[in-house]
Amino acid sequence: MTQTALTGRTGLAEYPGIPEEFAAKYRAAGYWIDETFQDFVLDRCDRFADRTALVASSSRDPETGSLATQTWTYADLEDEARRSARTLLDVGVAPGDRVILQLPNTAEYMAYLCGAFLVGALPVFALPKHRASELGHFARKTDAAAHIVCQGAEGFDYLGLYREYADGMRAEGLQPPVLIEASGQVTESEDGVVAILDRPEPLLDLPRPVRNRGAERLSENVAFLQLSGGTTGMSKLIPRTHADYLYSVRASDPICGVDRETRMLVVLPAAHNFTMSSPGILGVLHEGGSLVFAADPSPQTAFSLIEQERVTMASLVPPLLQAWILSAQRRSPDLSSLRTVQVGGAKLAPSVAEKVGPVLGARLQQVFGMAEGLVNYTRDTDPEELVVRTQGVPISPDDELLVVDDDDRPVAEGETGHLLTRGPYTIRGYYLEDKANRFGFTEDGYYRTGDIVRLHPTGHVEVTGRSKDQINRAGEKIAVDEIEDVALSADGVADAVVVGIPDDDLGERVGLVVLPRDDADFGVDPRTWFREWFRERGIAEFKIPERVEIRRDLPLTNVGKISRRHLRTALAEDLAASRP
Repeated sequence: MTQTALTGRTGLAEYPGIPEEFAAKYRAAGYWIDETFQDFVLDRCDRFADRTALVASSSRDPETGSLATQTWTYADLEDEARRSARTLLDVGVAPGDRVILQLPNTAEYMAYLCGAFLVGALPVFALPKHRASELGHFARKTDAAAHIVCQGAEGFDYLGLYREYADGMRAEGLQPPVLIEASGQVTESEDGVVAILDRPEPLLDLPRPVRNRGAERLSENVAFLQLSGGTTGMSKLIPRTHADYLYSVRASDPICGVDRETRMLVVLPAAHNFTMSSPGILGVLHEGGSLVFAADPSPQTAFSLIEQERVTMASLVPPLLQAWILSAQRRSPDLSSLRTVQVGGAKLAPSVAEKVGPVLGARLQQVFGMAEGLVNYTRDTDPEELVVRTQGVPISPDDELLVVDDDDRPVAEGETGHLLTRGPYTIRGYYLEDKANRFGFTEDGYYRTGDIVRLHPTGHVEVTGRSKDQINRAGEKIAVDEIEDVALSADGVADAVVVGIPDDDLGERVGLVVLPRDDADFGVDPRTWFREWFRERGIAEFKIPERVEIRRDLPLTNVGKISRRHLRTALAEDLAASRP
């Protein structure tokens, strides 16, 4: 392995934390305890050493170096994490540094996730589908020391992405992160790229995590930066502490029935907040259960793993659930071990929810949460009607929910309104986002979720829509401002409006309406023209408009002005009514 020295990185910037009066309350209630993620990994790997922790594909077989399925005990997981920890330290990552983790659902993901925790580095959870523009944004915003990838994952050239944004940073006089290629497919190191050709020895002497926001207790410092769905421009960074995040994990397990016998199928991207903690990967590790990583999200792969590995639990988004149901009806797979199917990320249609039990033979648990904090679950004891039609009740008795109108006044009981929340695991502000923090949080610390909900007398939350300018495509949140900005930068575009088009399979698809200049030329197929335009600018594939319309005028509101919000609503209804 080539060693690359790094110059010192900046420390974590200040961000709005939870006020001490609330922190004291959460400590007294036992929600926040003095446990860091380093403590968590070491304790669970020791306590459950001989139990199976992970079944997953790996791009680095220890014997042959080829792609193979591996089964790790908790002792194996600690060993691999310590080897990854040594790699991070060898390339110059120090406790407190940020590390962009961009790995697919492979064993390497778990090795580097736990390795980062062991050295006290802060993971930044990128997705494999993120492209150069997003990755450069994360690197600049966090002053990341390293960026970890598997070259060729999902058929993509991650070295090419790195070179694109790293060159841009160097031209700005900034130091890009070191790229760690974890799969062993890169055999020679280049400037800024470290090829891991040999497995390093495990790191035995671990550094302690560092205080990064002034909190006296290490557990109340930031553990990692999650990504928001993003409603204006690029995804915002969400600072989560050891104490708040691990509380949500511990509290989720009994609600979701996670225990030592749990065998959870991880089919959604491992870096998703849903997949990580609801109860997710961390919830299974907390109880000593087993994780089964699916290399792809297809029903065929999932059903095969459920049968072979006797999977008991899986977490899905609605489009994937629908695919499972259709496939199960055709193939009659052996799903006899499956006890629970969680569904979250987007609103689940009751007509689909009703099929989970009869078709998949498992109980449905609806999950409504957000990387910023609040998580709701339906319970085993809930009547079927509430499980099918609502998104559950919050984890904690100290989760505070308000439903308000456009002027922040509480709505009448049973009426719909904007959901505001605060609590022991909900942030009080984003990282380095002053404007978003002014508008996204109330003066008394409530987070404006952007969801339109109805509260039932039982306390169950029913999500009825979104108030933010955001598209929810199969659980992936897409900021309309970001896509509009790219469209407006194209020659020949006078104005552009991005809208979510309702879709039975994905929830929403991305639509683009373009007002052209007189001299505009978008070829014979504007959709193809704009698709290439977005690709050339490094926009992730799932964000690229799937429908493009060229119009000579845009509708005005009833007061004769162009209100972006009302314009998007009108165009979305128009496109939905006229969709092919």
